[in-house]
Amino acid sequence: MPYIKDKWGLEIGGPSDVFRKGNPTPVYEEARRVDNCDFSKANVWAEHSESFVFNPEKPAGASLFCEGSVLDEVPDSTYDFVLSSHNLEHFANPIKAVKEWQRVLSPGGALILTLPYYRDTFDHLRQPTSVDHMFNDFEQNIDEDDLTHLPEILEKHDLTMDIAAGSKQDFHRRSLENFSNRCLHHHVFDEHNSRELLSRAGFRVLSVETVAPPHICILSQLI
Repeated sequence: MPYIKDKWGLEIGGPSDVFRKGNPTPVYEEARRVDNCDFSKANVWAEHSESFVFNPEKPAGASLFCEGSVLDEVPDSTYDFVLSSHNLEHFANPIKAVKEWQRVLSPGGALILTLPYYRDTFDHLRQPTSVDHMFNDFEQNIDEDDLTHLPEILEKHDLTMDIAAGSKQDFHRRSLENFSNRCLHHHVFDEHNSRELLSRAGFRVLSVETVAPPHICILSQLI
């Protein structure tokens, strides 16, 4: 993986099993260093320390605690690559996030993005979100506390495929607290709208593959 090997990257919302050895994109084995960004130090997804141990055989990276779409403490063109796995769907404003990841990438840097293929998840009753809709969210500067998609989610989220969410009442309560837990899938992805999103945002899409369900694995390069 020439875009990764012996290079320095930033993960948004790690650690992620998909990037470990033996998985579809074993970035942690190839990279020299990986830093990590999460919206809080402790949440329903993970508990973090000040260092990010992405590979026990390599020096730890740094931990950043901030919105993945507001990386104010990171200078422009800092990283050789950015990683994100099953994370972008949790952003109410995904284009804002992708634009910020562009900013912190060095020229020609890579974005390795893994998204849930909606047909293989609890989103299978929904339709893929139009890229126009996501750009409209960006133009309106939608904040991460937005719940525009909540009625659709409550109607079509397949709880039989999301046992941890509990009953309909439990799921509704959790969803209303989404700004604290970031559990909602605001947007729904397939191999088509994910490619279009990155192309329109200013990346050269090098490959899009649906592998080891429910993953869509995308490699793109900053133009």
